[in-house]
Amino acid sequence: MGFEVGALPVFPWNTLAPYAAIARAHPRGIVDLSVGTPVDPTPAVVQAALAAAADSPGYPTTHGTPALRQAVVDWFARRRGVPGLDPAAVLPTVGSKEFVALLPSLLGLGAGDVVVHPSTAYPTYDVGARLAGATPLPADDVDAWRGQDVALVWLNSPGNPDGRVRSAAELRAVVDAARAAGAVVASDECYAELAWDEPWASGGVPSLLDPRVSGGDLTGLLAVYSLSKQSNLAGYRAAFVAGDPALVAGLVETRKHLGMIVPGPVQAAMTAALADDEHVAVQRERYRVRRARLLGALGAAGLEVDGSAAGLYLWARPAGAGQDCWSTIRDLAELGILAAPGSFYGVAAAGHVRLALTATDERIAEAAARLTGA
Repeated sequence: MGFEVGALPVFPWNTLAPYAAIARAHPRGIVDLSVGTPVDPTPAVVQAALAAAADSPGYPTTHGTPALRQAVVDWFARRRGVPGLDPAAVLPTVGSKEFVALLPSLLGLGAGDVVVHPSTAYPTYDVGARLAGATPLPADDVDAWRGQDVALVWLNSPGNPDGRVRSAAELRAVVDAARAAGAVVASDECYAELAWDEPWASGGVPSLLDPRVSGGDLTGLLAVYSLSKQSNLAGYRAAFVAGDPALVAGLVETRKHLGMIVPGPVQAAMTAALADDEHVAVQRERYRVRRARLLGALGAAGLEVDGSAAGLYLWARPAGAGQDCWSTIRDLAELGILAAPGSFYGVAAAGHVRLALTATDERIAEAAARLTGA
């Protein structure tokens, strides 16, 4: 039997409601760091492109306009160290979350198929496997699934919530093992432009499609990227997948049947966003300043930050003896700060909390003041 309506767990963030109420009761209001939703303005160059394409009476193309697909190809070559990508092997998606959730189903997976995902991970990888009737397997070590009948392996680098970055050698080891198993590898890379620690800050975060990883062969490989984070386009639902031309061609045909199409004006906005690196640098600097301020305040409050080498989050826990994440969530809520509990991201994460950098400068400063007692 496949998926049954109502078989999924309660949406995790719904369970934060009691702690949100505590935080809202703070005399100076809530500082909500529980969800990584951008708060800064959408870049003017993107807004202009959207407005210029507003007269859009006809159906857009599922595969994406040639201009958009070429912009993705150029961006991969310029920003990710992936030259020579085939424009036909690019597909825009309605945000990246829908693609993550639906990929097992779009690939035709079902009962008996195993979908590997990181042990500390955004819950949508698990949900997508369950929706297809497949079996999710949380695992970080290739040896945990090497030789098994695995159909799909999800990577997330930089990782959400822990900010882990996998080296090219680590990615290549996954690719080699997956190819031996006949599995597809999909890499969720939406935080790649937000690296903070070396060697990633100066050397860049490796992509699954990097020749050092792929060996120049993209067979069985898909890289997923979102413009929500780097370009403040969460409201546009603007993302794309690229990689194996045969896999992408199959996905295009299936999505034509389903009507899963990125709106035409959004495609134009994406094209403009991908061609402009300046706004990305500006936004990255905003997050760098907020991160430094919050990082120092957490340390002063006795919280240690693990990993967090890249991305929009700080992965924190109380120093010393282990404390359950929900106790830390309550402690922070009493300061008027709402974070996300590590238990949302798997059993292995139950001692941590995730704090997002996606709040205004004023709210980040307010959080820092409360953490330090200022």
